[in-house]
Amino acid sequence: MTKFEIEKTSLKLDKNKSALKLDKNKTGLIGGLFLAITHLIWSLLVLIIPSLLQKVLDWIFEIHALNPIWTLTSFNFMNLIWLLIVTFVIGYISGWIMAVIVNYIHRR
Repeated sequence: MTKFEIEKTSLKLDKNKSALKLDKNKTGLIGGLFLAITHLIWSLLVLIIPSLLQKVLDWIFEIHALNPIWTLTSFNFMNLIWLLIVTFVIGYISGWIMAVIVNYIHRR
């Protein structure tokens, strides 16, 4: 059997099974890690270049026709830890729910 024939055989789908099935745990982990890493980068930027980030926030408000009302606070390590925990949990739950919905839709 050639390599092509093996790959072709392994791609056959059972007609009773969906072509797409997301693992809920893995999808949740991806969502949680994405949000946590994004917020880790933001927090490190707050530590390194807060004045530039404040200008970026002000600009984002202005292009949305809003008055800039938020100001950055100083970096706090405990806030960083809580931010990472909360964003990971929210991302995990969101990813898990998304996988459930996608699996349900593709099951039908």
